[in-house]
Amino acid sequence: MVKGIRMELKIGTMLLLEPTYTDRIEKLRCKVVEQGEGVIYIDYPIDVKTNKTAFLIDGAEFRVTFQNEAKQSFAFTTEVLGRQVGDIPMIKLKHPPQNEFLKIQRREYVRVQTPVDIAVEVNGEFKQYVTEDISAGGVLLNLRGPAPFEPKDRVKLLIVLPYFNKEIRYIQIDAAIVNVFERDERFLAAVQFLDTDDIDKQYFVRFCFERQLQIRKKELNER
Repeated sequence: MVKGIRMELKIGTMLLLEPTYTDRIEKLRCKVVEQGEGVIYIDYPIDVKTNKTAFLIDGAEFRVTFQNEAKQSFAFTTEVLGRQVGDIPMIKLKHPPQNEFLKIQRREYVRVQTPVDIAVEVNGEFKQYVTEDISAGGVLLNLRGPAPFEPKDRVKLLIVLPYFNKEIRYIQIDAAIVNVFERDERFLAAVQFLDTDDIDKQYFVRFCFERQLQIRKKELNER
């Protein structure tokens, strides 16, 4: 847990649920109505776009975001564990430890330092690189030598995103070279994605979120 930041869920907290393993762009709004040991109970969620009640399947996984009383945003992953009959119909979700909650940065896209394989098409020829970091808005490439392109050049990328459930996504995307520079005796290139559609953005956000969780868990284990 980040020192001095209260990020616990309370009854009445509004949640936004987004499915993690689907091509559908879906956002569901719900509220915490009860809590238990390692679980939370929510009312039946409403689809933000259609304003209709959504029915969740047992075992479905979601990324949950919420705000605390100080309007700071946090996220965690959860799984549907079942339903509960009470004064109102409820859905039971897994509640991870608070130290697995991630504080959401104010910047539009969170950048995560992790290696990802990328093929860059330059003058009709693909060149293989590995990222220094990645976000839903672009990447920083480790070039291993002088750059075959210059700032403002347009390129095509083929990006390989491996997920923890063994799923692999291949994303083709247009991009622009923002900057090429040398740091610590290495050549690097900052690359910005162009015209990313909503589905591809969801893949990038999901990938970065998984890597953030991995980094957080590693830090906790090393303490």
